Amino acid sequence: MSQTDLDPRKLERARKAFSSVAYAKFLGLEMGEVGDGTASIHLEVRDELLQIHAVVHGGAIASLIDTASAFALLTRIELDERVTTTDLTIHYLRPISSGRMTATANIVRGGRRLFVLSIDVRDESDKLLATALTTYIKIS
Repeated sequence: MSQTDLDPRKLERARKAFSSVAYAKFLGLEMGEVGDGTASIHLEVRDELLQIHAVVHGGAIASLIDTASAFALLTRIELDERVTTTDLTIHYLRPISSGRMTATANIVRGGRRLFVLSIDVRDESDKLLATALTTYIKIS
């Protein structure tokens, strides 16, 4: 399902929400594609995101993953519902020190209260940098 197939109210909510997240702006995150149960978020590597060994800090990658997950969920929950992360397991597979990363989140399973998502982070040449599994819970 593409952006055009998504409930337009949910797509608009996702766009509005993304533009209002100060932390996303601070990190330099950019919204990519949003579809039913999926979202991609981009992050351009810059010096401020590098750790002491000149590769992107794991916390920046974790934030990219968590943000992609949250926006994938916005396509499935009702307009008045809210969710929050309950756990996040990340496997960092390959370092990155320049270029652009993209996290793509997909809902694996959605229940009444819990959602499980898988997320892959890839570089511009489609190399897998990290993979993650996360669970969210409805809080409203």
